[in-house]
Amino acid sequence: MSPADWITRLQTRLDPPEGGPARLTHSDYDLNQGSAGVARQPRQAAVLAPLVERNGELFVVLTERQKHLPTHAGQVSFPGGRLQEGDDNLAHAALRETHEEIGAPPDAIELLGAWEGYETVTGFHVTPFAGRLDPDVKLQADPGEVARIFEAPFSFLMDPANHKRQWRVWNGQRRYFYAMPYGEHFIWGATAGMLKALADRIGANEETD
Repeated sequence: MSPADWITRLQTRLDPPEGGPARLTHSDYDLNQGSAGVARQPRQAAVLAPLVERNGELFVVLTERQKHLPTHAGQVSFPGGRLQEGDDNLAHAALRETHEEIGAPPDAIELLGAWEGYETVTGFHVTPFAGRLDPDVKLQADPGEVARIFEAPFSFLMDPANHKRQWRVWNGQRRYFYAMPYGEHFIWGATAGMLKALADRIGANEETD
């Protein structure tokens, strides 16, 4: 699909961005039935999938987290973080964190909507948002949190053929997760789970509306 077709599909099939926490339907335990559940009172967090058009193709801006961080160190993730005092809502939190982490100001992002929430084993209920980013914005990583900024084609991430089911041994047990290896980047865990949920939500393998 063309970037315009992708954007239209997101606008028509996602939830309004000004709503509250996204309805929870996914978690780190989706592929691990019988494992202990996640936190019963998770902390609210929000992330943004910034979408940018370059040379007639739509890309998702992703980050590689610094290796010294206490949670999800070194992993590929969307820009985002926990809801803080002073945030008007979760959408505001996602935009604030995006500005802090990759230097994209809120007025350079058009929010398109939100999709299903995701609960992590580290105790967060994450509401993901999609937003269209001005391609002229110069991105700059916050060195305290972000080791690297890169872009991956939206069509690649939405293609079910690229949604791999893999596993690792964790706490002595085999733990399954979704992964979307892209070149030298290994996109997995919560980020891959949210991307798969987005593909399912917008019917990424359907013909153009």
